Amino acid sequence: MRPINLVEIQPRSGTQAFFRWRQIGEDTILVTNLEGNWLILTRDEFTQFARGEVPPDSPFHQRLIDKNFLRSHYDVQAAAERVKARKYFVHGGPLLHVMVVTLRCNETCVYCHASRANMDAVETDMSPETARKAVDLALSSTNGFVTIEFQGGEPLVNFPVVKEIIEYATERNKEIGKRLEFTMVSNFSLLDEDKLRYLMEHKVQLCTSIDGPEELHNAQRKLPQTHNAFQAAAKWIKRVNEAYVEMGLDSTLYHVEALMTTTKATLDQYKQVVDTYVGLGCKTIFLRPIDPFGFAERARLRLEYPRSKYLEFYRNAVDYMIELNKQGVEILERYAAIFLTKILRGEDPNFLDNRSPAGAGIGQLAYSYDGNVYTCDEGRMLAASQDDTFLLGTVDTPYRQIVGHETVRAMTIATNLDQQPDCVNCAYNPYCGTNAAYNYKAQGSIFGRMRDNNVCAVHKGIQDYLFEKLAENDPQVMKIFDRWTTIRPREHFVQEPDA
Repeated sequence: MRPINLVEIQPRSGTQAFFRWRQIGEDTILVTNLEGNWLILTRDEFTQFARGEVPPDSPFHQRLIDKNFLRSHYDVQAAAERVKARKYFVHGGPLLHVMVVTLRCNETCVYCHASRANMDAVETDMSPETARKAVDLALSSTNGFVTIEFQGGEPLVNFPVVKEIIEYATERNKEIGKRLEFTMVSNFSLLDEDKLRYLMEHKVQLCTSIDGPEELHNAQRKLPQTHNAFQAAAKWIKRVNEAYVEMGLDSTLYHVEALMTTTKATLDQYKQVVDTYVGLGCKTIFLRPIDPFGFAERARLRLEYPRSKYLEFYRNAVDYMIELNKQGVEILERYAAIFLTKILRGEDPNFLDNRSPAGAGIGQLAYSYDGNVYTCDEGRMLAASQDDTFLLGTVDTPYRQIVGHETVRAMTIATNLDQQPDCVNCAYNPYCGTNAAYNYKAQGSIFGRMRDNNVCAVHKGIQDYLFEKLAENDPQVMKIFDRWTTIRPREHFVQEPDA
């Protein structure tokens, strides 16, 4: 690939509106503008554009006008409305409230980010009193939509407090009037029909973890003695999906989704991973790289890998998923869906770790079992390693003091890409985001250093791949991408205030 040299081009000022650019192929250059419009240009087109030599009566000139790339035709109002639409979440307030009801867990994961506790460590259970105070704080959010997410440890270990939170929040919300939603991340091994019935009746959305085929999953996520972690999860994925059908819900919308963690052992099994998810009836795969939190740091040499290897794995996996979609198999990759929604629709799906500014403190709060409140779940994970950098207070702290904390302000500044030294000139600025807690853990600063940052490398690599696909403009692939970015709300899980 011969790189573009703007010094050779000698751009003429006064014709182009503000733009950023990135070479994504031998003769293909991506340009983006402040509000997130984009064009894929040939080398000759880019040279014309950069020199200010585009013929005024040419179709190319009209393309530049349509996408707001020419100063003489710049539509300020349209740009402002587009930026406003992309940043709608900034003043909303925390919508995601992660409640860690226990650190106890019956499963031993080699990379455990949550720093699990043994099953006899009952002192790591959240008390009913703390749970109610956490709910009161969550329902104090200025956001009209509140999601309470149960995490652990394994939240089913402390099921009485899960029920306390659900019932107390539902009752309190009759006075407050939020749109309320409950979700649970569980390994499913402690699920039974009574618990399932309760969770279904209270509209709790269930999610589990599947790291790939059975052998890989069991090697990374271990249940004690002879229990099979994969088979336990697979059994209940099938049963929960059956329960949705029994309730008369659309099975294409209502089904268990699973999370995975990509380790070194995953990298040569992209096809097996995808086939496993398809076989379990999952419609989505989130090909998440491993994070440096919790026990993952101890096992770093065994689990970690260069992000270039991850990106090779990612390309292979998504290529395979695209081929399956062409054959009628419905399966999407979550990273791709998040980025493509921003790129193709000009909308932000509000994935809190991949937006600018990020969601820590202003979109999410994490409540530890002991009543401490953190900017995000990663901040709570760091506290398990005796680092309270991201501690905002406790469930007894007034809401305004929590969200107005200087740490929240600092993290909001640090994750605003328009002032990040490397991000400010990046073509992917309108679609990207960074994680301040990750930057702090991996690089010692909430600002991080993007050119050496693994999250940045992953985000750039994925967007390179997606824009290469967009440049190819294969009609079948474009149709698949359109389907991946179609937001279909699952309203069954949302409890309306007047219900």
